[in-house]
Amino acid sequence: MKHSTNQSRTRLLNLSNKKLLNKKRPLMRTTLYLLFISFLLTSCGGDKAEQSVDKIIAEGNVENLKSKKAELKAEITALNAQVAQLDEVLKNNDKSKKEVLVTAQTVKDTIFRHFVEVQGNVETKQNVLIYPEYQGTLTRVYVKEGQRVSKGQTLGSIDDGGLGSQVAQLEAQSALAKTTYERQKRLWEQKIGSEIQFLQAQTQYESANSAVKQLKSQLGKTVIRAPFSGVIDDVITDQGTVVAPGQAVFRIVNLRDMFVSAEVPESYLASVVKGKSVAVNIPVLGKTIESKVRQTGNYINPANRSFKVEVGIPSKDGSIKPNLTARLSINDYTAEKAILIPLNVINEDSEGAQYVYTAEKNGEDAKQAIAKRRIIKTGKTQGGQIEVLEGLSSGEHIIVKGARSVKDNQEVRILNY
Repeated sequence: MKHSTNQSRTRLLNLSNKKLLNKKRPLMRTTLYLLFISFLLTSCGGDKAEQSVDKIIAEGNVENLKSKKAELKAEITALNAQVAQLDEVLKNNDKSKKEVLVTAQTVKDTIFRHFVEVQGNVETKQNVLIYPEYQGTLTRVYVKEGQRVSKGQTLGSIDDGGLGSQVAQLEAQSALAKTTYERQKRLWEQKIGSEIQFLQAQTQYESANSAVKQLKSQLGKTVIRAPFSGVIDDVITDQGTVVAPGQAVFRIVNLRDMFVSAEVPESYLASVVKGKSVAVNIPVLGKTIESKVRQTGNYINPANRSFKVEVGIPSKDGSIKPNLTARLSINDYTAEKAILIPLNVINEDSEGAQYVYTAEKNGEDAKQAIAKRRIIKTGKTQGGQIEVLEGLSSGEHIIVKGARSVKDNQEVRILNY
């Protein structure tokens, strides 16, 4: 029985050593093998050992008890040393236990454009209501809705209430005063007559002439004219209606000089300036127009800490109308050679410093690398990407997937190389 037990122990030890030294076996299975071996060893020789211990305990000999205890401790120490030795071998040879699977991205110099996104309204400074300057009956309307008109063109006329006849009468009086003045002037130049007669004739002529001009100015207000070239958008008051100052008669619109007005946060005051490129998107029309900032405000609104900008937009086909909603993408910052990385790969330490992990080559295998922690300084963000101002150079590889599970100087395996 003793010979058979020894043979069984030898075979089990040989078998376990071969399995434990296999580099491809994980540490958990190794531990299970050791437990299994201990169990078999205990099963094969345990009865005898247990009987021996029981016998020694029954005898009660202190010296024998101490001796047995020391013997068991020595066996445990020997087994622990063997387990430690096997763990060291596995640690040095089982690469899969140390490597973390990651993916990497090569950073390169690229053009980076940052945009300020704001919303505004389409406006035109030539969208006005036309009011009469004279009270009376609107006797004639010369235009209709949708008609194009030129600056100064007559749109309607108001009953002058006899102003025309008064002008004719004053013009006749002015003509007589002029003739009297001219004759009196010639006589005075010849030293005929008195100076007071000459001055009276001059005064009467100038007074009559001034009265004619004043009455003609009043008469001119009975005619409604276009203040600029455009389109009659609405005829508000019908012909025959009594009108007065403050009562709108027409609406005239010129769609050639359209612009988008928007408010930009004051933090962009230095970067959003006249001449900056802008992409104007009009969702209702489904079109985007490239333009530039044509004017920036000089006043900060204290209510929302913003300033106004104007972006001109052409409307050649007339499809863009006042009060449409527009979205502006203002290019406030451009870098010709920028390094961009995904936002989600950036970590931050307890002191607030930002860092990423780079993958540095480790050996001849391109997939084997060492993770290195790199402190960086970042700039502006755009669409999930952020500009790196310091800490990275073109051509370096940063860890993307798995960036939050690696540690500094840890071995990694790059899956996408």
